[in-house]
Amino acid sequence: MSTTTRVWVDGDLVDPTGPSVSALDHAVTVGDGVFETAKVVDGQPFALTRHHRRLERSAAGLGLPAPDLALLEKGIAAVLDGEPLEFGRLRYSVTGGVGPLGSDRDDADLTTIVLAAPQPRPPASGALAVVPWTRNERSAVAGLKTTSYAENVVALARAKEAGAIEAVFANTRGELCECTGSNVFVVVDGVVLTPPVDSGLLPGITRELVLEWGRASGLEMRERPLPLEVLETADEVFITSSTKDVLPIHAVDARTLAPEHPVTDELLRIFRRNAERDADP
Repeated sequence: MSTTTRVWVDGDLVDPTGPSVSALDHAVTVGDGVFETAKVVDGQPFALTRHHRRLERSAAGLGLPAPDLALLEKGIAAVLDGEPLEFGRLRYSVTGGVGPLGSDRDDADLTTIVLAAPQPRPPASGALAVVPWTRNERSAVAGLKTTSYAENVVALARAKEAGAIEAVFANTRGELCECTGSNVFVVVDGVVLTPPVDSGLLPGITRELVLEWGRASGLEMRERPLPLEVLETADEVFITSSTKDVLPIHAVDARTLAPEHPVTDELLRIFRRNAERDADP
């Protein structure tokens, strides 16, 4: 990990490369935790209120106590203090705290971790690789942003080996679902389509804003079940995430898409215009 990463744990700034969380923390032993990632531009985090609300929903879905948002805000202020990050990532986590070596929980205090680090801006476009594994839309943690990301690590590694920026999952019904850390949209005959929440996806903050702002601007935006094969015929494909905003896709596996993507470009303009006007929409 880069030593430029700023790390705050349970009230204190700590050495980013030194020990700061117990080896018995339940996030370490069984992945028992929830987290959020927000974009930082010129020292200002984006859409924190929406991220906080989703953190609370994820914690409730995992059966964790409500996160202490006031404590989180102190950690966020601490890692963003000093020279402003021109472009970066803010990540904050709440874990089950010190617990047993199995899946049972003790009545331990939660562990609160806040990180901030610079990162490169996203490219102008990217490629997607469809992976052979599926999202389970009936999972107990479907729709929750938990620290259990092992299958995403495996899928993203497969995608990167294929020269792609992201991996695409279907769900168990063979429907288009999501990427490892992004939501996926397609454009068909001028209509913007994206899978619904009950497909098993994690509803992204950028996804939510793109739907809201696109509809408010008069674009036809629909959430509906889509076959995975729509990626083979869609006029345009794009993904959304907190650090990628709206990212056009120029290839899906062996398919190369048209270099023009007017609907995606319009949504990117809409998103940037609204985001520049309000850092916490």
